[in-house]
Amino acid sequence: MSGRYGRGLVHLAAALDQPGVLDGAAYAELARLAERGGLDFVTLDDAFARPGPDALGVLCRVAPATRRIGLVPTVTTAHTEPFRVQAAVATLDWISRGRAGWRIDVSTTEEARLFGRRPVAPAETPWQEAGECDDVAARSWDSRADGAEIRDAATGRFLDRDAATGRFLDRDRLHRVDFTGTASSVRGPSTVPRPPQGHPVRVVDATDGRARTVAARYADVALVRAAAPAQAAGVRDELREQARSYGRHPDSLRVLVSLRVDLGAGEHAAEPGHGGGGPRPTARGPLYRGGPVDLAELVAAWHADGVTDGFHLVPVEPRRDLERLVNGTVVLLQHRGLFRTFYPGSTLREHLGLARPANRYAPTGGTP
Repeated sequence: MSGRYGRGLVHLAAALDQPGVLDGAAYAELARLAERGGLDFVTLDDAFARPGPDALGVLCRVAPATRRIGLVPTVTTAHTEPFRVQAAVATLDWISRGRAGWRIDVSTTEEARLFGRRPVAPAETPWQEAGECDDVAARSWDSRADGAEIRDAATGRFLDRDAATGRFLDRDRLHRVDFTGTASSVRGPSTVPRPPQGHPVRVVDATDGRARTVAARYADVALVRAAAPAQAAGVRDELREQARSYGRHPDSLRVLVSLRVDLGAGEHAAEPGHGGGGPRPTARGPLYRGGPVDLAELVAAWHADGVTDGFHLVPVEPRRDLERLVNGTVVLLQHRGLFRTFYPGSTLREHLGLARPANRYAPTGGTP
């Protein structure tokens, strides 16, 4: 492991989940608060079996109300057409000007009746299909090369038709996907231009062993719900080794520990079993309960020891805990030189230190 301050800046993300809240302005307000703290991205969970607003739709509303922070909705792949998924996520990337992510998840509950499709599949099947959906998405995002659309030279806007050629698109820059999987087939190309980031950032909760293959092979960010440093480090090492086996450089995968945080104790020290002793395991995942000072100590210590690249924090009380996170924990980490004080770039990939992927269909491996 490297020295205490030798691993670069820590990455921080937060959840915006507000059960029962349908007002888009409430989500935008929390996202702006997280942006004021310089967080890499915010997530918004979603599931077919739970009532509530569509996460991707909400974050499309949040996008114009924010400027820098990444926006990562959960979009489940079970019973959802891959072509539709990739187009929706690409649209969010355009609306946010390169700040979109996609938290890939599956559904194992009996909601097939909502779609008129097959009943729930065996536990391993949804994640196999999720991997295929992820592969299709990447191919679809590359199916329109950069510059495939005819634009006005002065304004950069897409034209209805090129006056000289009568064409909407440069056909030489379009590519067929031609993918056939176990549950779907996609021919392509995508109806949405290649996203500003090339590929929006893909996030997978890799706590469940069945999800780790998808995370190691396709994800840019893996989330791990771990209550102890050794547990988090073990999963991180496993994910990096798996990524290497798929021909990826391990440093192309960011691994973040996902913790529920209850900062209601204000400035008081963490309760026994929390803080410096590590989060407490609960039925809903690891929980930290204490103050922002001890949370900053926990973040700094785990990151310095090489346990994680950062943290995804899920507030128990959204507004209260996010305020204390930004005004307390983040400020302390900034003071110690462990977290950014401004956004050096404009896209989510830049926040995470990840390169923009080359287009797989480019003749020389670059972007035509």
